This record gives sequence, structure tokens and C-alpha cells, in this order.
Amino acid sequence: MISANGVTLRLGKRALFEDVNIKFTEGNCYGIIGANGAGKSTFLKILSGQLEPTNGSITMTPGQRLSVLEQDHFKYDDCVVLDTVMMGNARLFEIMKEKDAIYAKEDFSDEDGIRASELEAEFAQMNGWEADSDAASLLNGLGIETDLHYKKMGELDGPDKVKVLLARALFGNPDILLMDEPTNHLDLAAIDWLEEFLINFENTVIVVSHDRYFLNKVCTQIADIDYAKIQLYSGNYDFWYESSQLMIKQMKEANRKKEEKIKELQEFIQRFSANASKSKQATSRKRALEKIQLDDMRPSSRKYPYIDFRPDRTIGNEVLTVENLSKTIDGVKVLDNISFTLRHDDKVAFVGSNELAKTTLFQILMGEMEPDSGSFKWGVTTSQAYFPKDNSAEFDSDLVIYDWLQQYSPVKDITYVRGFLGRMLFAGDDGAKKVRVLSGGEKVRCMLSKMMISGANVLVFDEPTNHLDMESITALNNGMMKFPGVILFSSRDHQIVQTTANRIIELLPGGFIDKITTYDEYLASDEMAMKRQVYTANLEDDVEPDGEE
Repeated sequence: MISANGVTLRLGKRALFEDVNIKFTEGNCYGIIGANGAGKSTFLKILSGQLEPTNGSITMTPGQRLSVLEQDHFKYDDCVVLDTVMMGNARLFEIMKEKDAIYAKEDFSDEDGIRASELEAEFAQMNGWEADSDAASLLNGLGIETDLHYKKMGELDGPDKVKVLLARALFGNPDILLMDEPTNHLDLAAIDWLEEFLINFENTVIVVSHDRYFLNKVCTQIADIDYAKIQLYSGNYDFWYESSQLMIKQMKEANRKKEEKIKELQEFIQRFSANASKSKQATSRKRALEKIQLDDMRPSSRKYPYIDFRPDRTIGNEVLTVENLSKTIDGVKVLDNISFTLRHDDKVAFVGSNELAKTTLFQILMGEMEPDSGSFKWGVTTSQAYFPKDNSAEFDSDLVIYDWLQQYSPVKDITYVRGFLGRMLFAGDDGAKKVRVLSGGEKVRCMLSKMMISGANVLVFDEPTNHLDMESITALNNGMMKFPGVILFSSRDHQIVQTTANRIIELLPGGFIDKITTYDEYLASDEMAMKRQVYTANLEDDVEPDGEE
């Protein structure tokens, strides 16, 4: 159990938290939610002891171990992957190293023998003999192949490092687990594995996430941060949303009845205050009126952008034909004879663990990269808008937001452009900010404004939810669902994939699977699982024992 007792945190004159009291108990998974800037990550740092509150305290059950998902992806670059995971249980790893040092001594003394015996007893009590296999199991579950377990962390790519740090946090069955955006940079298969792990985890989990499907799957409680307070709701994210909306509705109804009563009392007082025979009743009603207080109906600090993609032209039957596209990057074939034809009503989710393959395909289709072989052809009625995973080149400019967006607008009118920016929460002077200094979330909202103003009838998204808050993700999801044109996209957000896509294309080593289906049906299909195994087996058969093709 871990609890916050009267916690206040002031940043200058602003109180980020004010007298917060909340208790997190064993057996529950708590989702921390709130608008951008509400203090979700900051609250986790207070709980973990990385940040001291201005007032109040954090208490934890004595003897319990707290584990935190590390955010520094370069911190362990000189460490072996398997060791990095086991370092998640600091005491166990310390025992392992001390044991090894004692047994390596040439002049092994009686004192060394006694100390080694003590360490062995503690090691066994902590299930130390299973440490290597437990760490390997976590890594394998997250998709880190065994041949990477003994490499240095610095040799791994970014997404694999994230998975190792996640395994490190999960290792050794911590009593309290704190995770800030654990699904970031994870592929959908790894997220699915993490969901199942947390569902079966019996201790305390406190997690910040913008993934609604993830919160719905794993959370038993939602802690909502708003106006420097934290309110606890039983249930998952959807239950919180329904409960919070019901609470607002009930408060509005209660206030409506109070306002009717106030009006009735005021009319009686005004009518009979000068009437001697009614003066006592009027006085009584004045007292009753003074006691009526309306409930405080402060609107939520959350702000939802309005995302609405409207094509200028109806798309024809010929949309896109892709024939035998192949591409090798740095000696690795990332696309292998990819072929498909799009229909005029397709919304295609590209899935699979190889993010480079999906990005490469999109870059080829958008003319940013040439394939090694194969071809593609867009229909004459199509127009495309593209959301790249890396948008840094788009904002290498000294333009302000208004001028940046206006260069892409078919209507060169500042009022017209301001309308699109206003929908994306750039109001007033916000549009005068230079695009070079925008935050990650602001850049994404600018890119979405650019796509909306284009009037394209084909949208191509490569991981559009990166850097977005929950409200913006929800708005994007709604906009994609309503869009009447064609969408090609990749996303780690399960709910976006499930609610948007009517067709799934999984890019696999040595091939691909193309299926007209929803994402959940695709995952549940035994036929698809067998096809994946066939592709993997074929790839392994093509590799000689020495590792060369």
C-alpha cells in the first residue's frame, strides 16, 4: 500500500496539487488521467520519491519494494541486457554480484564462507535461482529474442531498449509498480502481452497512459487529476467517463431544482414582504433562501480539439494499385514483394512488429523514397495527405503558425486559416508562435490542421497519436471514423485500429497477410496465427546454420 497524505506541490504561485489525500491498495491497478499539464507524471515522481512535495508526505507499507519504469533510454548502455532486467530488483542483483566476488577470491577465508552462506540463504529466499529464467521470460514475452539477451543495451535500437526497461520494472514481482506511458514505442503484440501480465499481477499498479483501450483492459480504479485535486473512481476508463458525465448531469439537475426553488422563494418574498399578515412567512422564506447553495459547476480543465477531415472531391473506384514492392535498407529486406489494391471504401491498418517496414512503405507511396523493385499507381481522382512519423523537417522554419499553415491552404485568407487552427486549440495569440519552438503535441496538432485544410480524399497516418493527450486522441479517433474517404495508417492505439479499420495488412518477414476484417477478429483468427507461423518457418528455412542466407 502507498498513500499521499495532505500532499501539496507549488510551482511558483501556482499549486499543481493542493492537499491531496489518496490511498493505493494491493490488488488494484490505478490509471492516472488528466489534461496535459495537470501533473500526472509529476505525481508519479512524488510517489516514487524523485520529487519532494511542498507539504504533506508519502507513506508506504514497511518492507515493500517499489519499482519504477525508467525513462532514460541511454542510462544502461554499457550493461548487458539480461543484467539490466535483473537490476530491477536492486537487492537481488547486489547479492548476486557480492556472491560472485566472494567465490572469485583465491584466498577464500572462513569469514568469506560465513558471508557466502548468509548471502545464499537470502538469495534462495528471493527466488534468486530463477532470476535468469524469469528475466529471460519477461524479455521473450515482450518480443526481445534470446540472441539479444547477452548484448549490451547500447547495441539495441530504441523500441527494444524501451522493452528492456519495461521488463526491468516488472522483474521480481515488485509490491508497487509505477509506470509512466508504458505502451509508448511498444508494438501491438507487446502491448497485448503487457495487458495480460498486468491483469494477472496481484500487487499494486499505478500507471499513466493515453491509451484508452489499455486503461479499459487493465485498470480497476481511475484517479482523475483536475483543479489540483485527485478524485478516485471505481472501474476502468469507460466507467470513469460514464460516471463523470452522470455526476455532471445530476449536479445540473440538482442546480435546476434549486434555481426553481430560489425563484419561487424570491417571488413570495417580493410579493408579501410589505404585508403585515405575511411578514413572518416572508422572513422564514428569506432564511430558507439564504441556506440554498448551488453546487460548484466548474467545467473540466480538459480541452477537446475538433478534428474533421472533409474531402473536396469524391474518390473514384481506382484508388491505389501496389505491385511487388520490395525495399532493402542497410542490408535488411524490410519490404518483400508487397502487392495489394485499395477499394474506394478501405480504411487499412498496417500492423506488425517491424515499424521500419510500415514507415518505408508509406514513404514510398508518398514519393519520399524509391523502391528497389515493383511499382505503385494512385488513381486519377485521388489526392493524398500524409502524416509522417518524423515531422521535424516540417517545422525547420522561422514562420509563425498562421503563416506556416497558410502556405498549405487553398484559400489564402488569414480568417479561413485561423478557423482551422482554432479547432485545434490554437486560439488568439497562440497562432503567432514560431513553429520551431512548438512542443511535440503542438506540432502534431499543426500537422492535423494541415491535413484538414488540404481537402484530401486519401489520408496516410504513420503513428499519429505520438505526443497527443487523451482528449486529442479521442478527437482524432472520431475524425478518422467519420472520414468518408480512404485511410492507410499504422497506430499502436488498439482502439483506433479496432474502431477505424475495415481491413488489416500485416507486414511480416518474408511476406504479408491481407485480410478484410476488424482488428479484434484478426487477432482472434486461428487462420491468421497459422499463416504467421508459416512465414516465420519459411524465413528460418532460408537461413543457413552459420546465419548467412
